[in-house]
Amino acid sequence: MREFTTHEYDVLVIGAGGAGLRAAIEAAGSGVTCGLICKSLLGKAHTVMAEGGMAAALGNVDDRDSWSTHFADTMRGGQYLNNWRMAELHAKEAPARVNELEAWGAVMDRTKDGKILQRNFGGHKYARLAHVGDRTGLEMIRTLQDHGIHQGIKVHMEVTVVELLMEGGRVVGAFAYEREHGRFIVFKAKSIVMATGGIGRAFKITSNSWEYTGDGQSLAYEAGADLIDMEFIQFHPTGMVWPPSVRGILVTEGVRGEGGILTNSEGRRFMFDDIPDAYTSSTSDNEEEGWRYVTGDKSARRPPELLTRDHVARCIVREVKEGRGSPHGGVFLDIAWIKEHIKDSETHIKKKLPSMYHQFKELAGIDITKEPMEIGPTTHYVMGGIRVDAETQMSTVPGLFAAGECAAGLHGANRLGGNSLSDLVVFGKRAGEYATKYAKENAAGQINNDQVQKIAAWAEAPFDRGDKAENPFTIQSDLQVMMQDKVGIVREEKELNEALAELEKYKARAEHASADVNRDYNPGWHTALDLKNLLTVSEATAKSALLRKESRGAHTRLDHPDKSEEEAKVNNVVRKGPDGSMQIERIAIPTIREDLAQIIEENK
Repeated sequence: MREFTTHEYDVLVIGAGGAGLRAAIEAAGSGVTCGLICKSLLGKAHTVMAEGGMAAALGNVDDRDSWSTHFADTMRGGQYLNNWRMAELHAKEAPARVNELEAWGAVMDRTKDGKILQRNFGGHKYARLAHVGDRTGLEMIRTLQDHGIHQGIKVHMEVTVVELLMEGGRVVGAFAYEREHGRFIVFKAKSIVMATGGIGRAFKITSNSWEYTGDGQSLAYEAGADLIDMEFIQFHPTGMVWPPSVRGILVTEGVRGEGGILTNSEGRRFMFDDIPDAYTSSTSDNEEEGWRYVTGDKSARRPPELLTRDHVARCIVREVKEGRGSPHGGVFLDIAWIKEHIKDSETHIKKKLPSMYHQFKELAGIDITKEPMEIGPTTHYVMGGIRVDAETQMSTVPGLFAAGECAAGLHGANRLGGNSLSDLVVFGKRAGEYATKYAKENAAGQINNDQVQKIAAWAEAPFDRGDKAENPFTIQSDLQVMMQDKVGIVREEKELNEALAELEKYKARAEHASADVNRDYNPGWHTALDLKNLLTVSEATAKSALLRKESRGAHTRLDHPDKSEEEAKVNNVVRKGPDGSMQIERIAIPTIREDLAQIIEENK
């Protein structure tokens, strides 16, 4: 019988990004014990990579903005597959959460009269993103951590959760290991908040950091929770493409929000070639008007570079495929051109986009104040994830809550830039609040030692794989290439079926993923265990994409290029069947409340 370190909390939060920290602050400040697990070091959460800003209808730059306009923009961007109640709560509560961060010490960029400055972003009707240069996520994490240390939160760094522990259909704890020396840990908890982020490491080209292996989605799925909207993977239109070592690293949408333009190898602004009918009334058809919009002219219309991310990504792919791409397989993003309009453009760019200036100067040897960047689409965000209740953020498993990117519903078929950061704090707070309420109303469950021993045996299996042993890094790399090729930006039935067949082979290979005997500092072992999660979210994505026979938002089918009225009425729900196989159910989207439907109609 193995022995384990055991920790017991009222509320356990898995993930220490913006959503996890905000949930932990809410729980610990409500008089319950709270444990916080992070896969990496505290402060290294992927939230720090969010650069552009957090969307909230403060109205500081454009007083025409309101929660109702923000709500309508979010619904339109999500192609109306959103959970409309979540979109309503998000739009209404985001300003309070931004002001709360400021009260806790966040240092925001300012307008001339001292208010929080807001910038333009794709899909948003008005300048709405509160920001700190292009380092907004970093400031959010700094602020939440500084505030959180006074709440009595117990932090467990460099710990990975392997499986959730169950009793009578509810979660009662989690089985984990610490990454440094491989020791097993059992966490007992009355409620658990999942805040583990996305699934980008299932793809070859991604802006996501190494932690994003779909842990939360897979753990919840194995515990019996529903996943929803997994076909909707956002490919951010602007990631670095050169040099190869940095391919996929994010280039913030803030570059375009500050006036950056997209051009092809012919020097032409190709985004003017394809403005969707839904945006013709709000999007400029000439360069001068687009520039006036960027500078705050309320009578001007937005430049086409600020259309939704799914549309911009598809336009870039078209230019590359038709032979008008940049030398390294992308297109050009040019912020240096603003020197035609701004006297000291170099200082302006360095002030507004300090991280981008440093990133390209250090990694690619490019001075963005003088020359264009080469960019291309990169796997960035999953709109799908754990299905949650809009009010409480509880999943379909009692006691299991979720917030942030690993939860689903708010963004529908496509997320608007900037909505992710406000999503983290709006629903992180709600998850922490209701997880605390659940913990106060329910006694702790019993940990089943047989279940614990079985999980431990599975986790140790890679140390004894024998003659058929296979390198886990090779398996993950092969999986990433396949997912990028067959379940990437554009999809079709033949390739999706091929992907599902190949995933079965990868499952078999994962059973032979091996690791050296020593548990200390063993990334091979960590990767061997991560493969299960990667395969689960990959299968859920491919099966959901195959079932949705239309093109909508971030899901594009070459064999079904148009939107379908029937598909617009349903969400795809993935769950584990009684026989252990992955099953998909189509559920009808609830009829939107009449007053919200009126808001959408008025904003069209």
